[in-house]
Amino acid sequence: MKALFLYIAFMSLCSTVVAQASLTGNQPKVVRYDLYVGDTMVNYSGKTRHALAVNGTTPGPTLYFTEGDTAEIHVHNTLREETSIHWHGIILPNQYDGVPYLTTQPIKAGKTHIFRFPVVQHGTYWYHSHTMLQEQSGLHGAIVMRKKGEEPKNEYTLLLSDWTDLHPHTVNRYLHNANDWFAIKKGSVQSYAEAAKTNHFKTKLTNEWKRMNAMDVSDVYYERFLSNGQVTDSQPQFKAGDSVHLRIVNGSASTYFWLRYSGGKITVIANDGADVQPVVVDRLLIGVSETYDLVVPVPENMQYEFMATAEDRTRSTSLWLGQGMKMPVGELPKLKYFEGMKMMNDMMKMNGDLDTSTGMQMSNQVMDMNTVMYPELDAPPANDHSQHGRMKGMDMNNSGDIVTLNYGMLKAPEKTTLPDGPVKLLNFELTGNMNRYVWSINNKTVSETDKILIKKGEIVRMVIFNNTMMRHPMHLHGHFFRVLNGQGDYSPLKTVLDIMPMEVDTIEFKATESGDWFFHCHILYHMMSGMGRVFSYEDSPPNPEVPDPRMAYRMLKKDDRMLHVMGRVGLESNGSDGELMVANTRYRLSTEWRVGLNADHGYESESHFGRYFGKMQWLFPYIGWDVRYRRMREAEKNLFGQTNTKDYRQVFHVGLEYTLPMLIIADASVDTDGRIRVQLSREDVPVTRRLRFNFMVNTDKEYMAGFRYIVTRHLAISTHYDSDMEYGAGITLSY
Repeated sequence: MKALFLYIAFMSLCSTVVAQASLTGNQPKVVRYDLYVGDTMVNYSGKTRHALAVNGTTPGPTLYFTEGDTAEIHVHNTLREETSIHWHGIILPNQYDGVPYLTTQPIKAGKTHIFRFPVVQHGTYWYHSHTMLQEQSGLHGAIVMRKKGEEPKNEYTLLLSDWTDLHPHTVNRYLHNANDWFAIKKGSVQSYAEAAKTNHFKTKLTNEWKRMNAMDVSDVYYERFLSNGQVTDSQPQFKAGDSVHLRIVNGSASTYFWLRYSGGKITVIANDGADVQPVVVDRLLIGVSETYDLVVPVPENMQYEFMATAEDRTRSTSLWLGQGMKMPVGELPKLKYFEGMKMMNDMMKMNGDLDTSTGMQMSNQVMDMNTVMYPELDAPPANDHSQHGRMKGMDMNNSGDIVTLNYGMLKAPEKTTLPDGPVKLLNFELTGNMNRYVWSINNKTVSETDKILIKKGEIVRMVIFNNTMMRHPMHLHGHFFRVLNGQGDYSPLKTVLDIMPMEVDTIEFKATESGDWFFHCHILYHMMSGMGRVFSYEDSPPNPEVPDPRMAYRMLKKDDRMLHVMGRVGLESNGSDGELMVANTRYRLSTEWRVGLNADHGYESESHFGRYFGKMQWLFPYIGWDVRYRRMREAEKNLFGQTNTKDYRQVFHVGLEYTLPMLIIADASVDTDGRIRVQLSREDVPVTRRLRFNFMVNTDKEYMAGFRYIVTRHLAISTHYDSDMEYGAGITLSY
């Protein structure tokens, strides 16, 4: 093992030497790196956890190239599972793009894969795994591609990332099971008690009347946010009078970061690797997977803080430039969630769509509706009586004296107009819902669609409408696209489009490549849930990495068909009840049970298998079976006058669930004995931050009501009254 690590260190040194040689000379050359993907252990929060590393570190080493070089990267997989590397934002032959199965063979355990491609661009980029959820575990690193003859000065590359102590598959499972543990940890539950305290009880009622969960700006709770793998990074080599070129990579799995600097204004000079005319701002929000090149001053011989604050403002990470007395930038205040909820209520129709009836066209981040949640801008409250008033305080990012970057401010230094060609127009509606954590385009996931065929020479123009309450950073592999942001011939070039709720943005690119290219949301858990498409060039030559394209596409479709398991068991003084569920994007198999302590209480098990329909997935038809036993002293009659006199009953049934306003589940079914049952229930009414109320009532004259106080993510103290089993108290275990 020691010999292996020495070899890795030696090869890394050799790679660095070769790479640095390419920076000082003008002659094109082959620049080789050897990247060893392996396991490691980290401790960011006081707990030691497993992570993935490249050459022993997370993030992995920064790779340096110069335009005109040939990149040769040997990726050695020392894991016990397959992996992959995608070269984000890089223009390269399709077979090296690094999406496993779709463009490039996955790198099997113990194997090496060689990537070799010409360097045809300059700028700041990055690399990351495209296999399952490995990116969340730290498998990523930065790439710097320099202009020919460029001499770097006062430059630093900063990769931002998010870290969770949970296994990424657990995170993914919690999101799909509507588990609100992350909201509890972040303090963003928005319960009825908190609503009443802030005079937003009506706002909370309206929110649930429209069948919406609480307002949130980020899905996952993270223990730490990191700067180049550290909670705090320090670079003391910079001194008074320096202008520092920061190459910023948002290598997070799902976190947007506010970027602010205590030493003065921030000058934006490039985005996603493409140069822009310099723009001077006070702050900017960097989307997931975006890169920005910034220039910041060091006014005096002091330490100035460059702070990256998570959009949900739970935590931050900082880079300190210079040495001397520290000059902090200051924390951002907490978000005003109920103001955001009120805004969301105003925007949302009863059918789950965003309300675009006003005709107001929003695009390119020029109107940030989340402004109502930012205390630092002191935005005036929205007016309830007019559309004009409703948007007041939400209009410009640049409120008061704070200038915030938006895409409308980006302008290319040279003309980016595309050459003439036939236009292929595509209209994409970003769809999904938070309740079941399903994310899609035009209400279809990747697994439910065919590839989109395009031809060389076409201009592919995408008009994208975000009909969800989440931002989505949409990334196109292997191409730069123009963002039509009002700058005409000088529209900026990008590879990631961060599109805000209710926005309509237009992007276009010239189809100049071949093969299959992924287009997807770069929030990792949205991509894995199905928000993506595959562009496929017609009449492309065979890709040697993909001998069976149909099989490869089936493998890609497996991601959003992944099954998620949820379990809950109540252990109380009157018996036990619980539920076990296995579900994916559209289907659900669930079993509920209730076991009493004596024959009068009996036992019951009811199982359902069905499919969700509709964009918001409020409709769930199912088939199932029902087994129950209870010693009956007399016949039971339901509200329809139907009698049940059997101590033991085993029937099949068909039924339909529908989500009503207030998130109440209406369930109507008929069984093979002809008995009809209608039931109303809800599981998770948030009374306080940790206290949940649940109830059930049906036409069999059964009813239940109870409370759960959430102690940990697996344990709650619970109590309930059941019409069959009467009162009980104890604990509830959750998985």
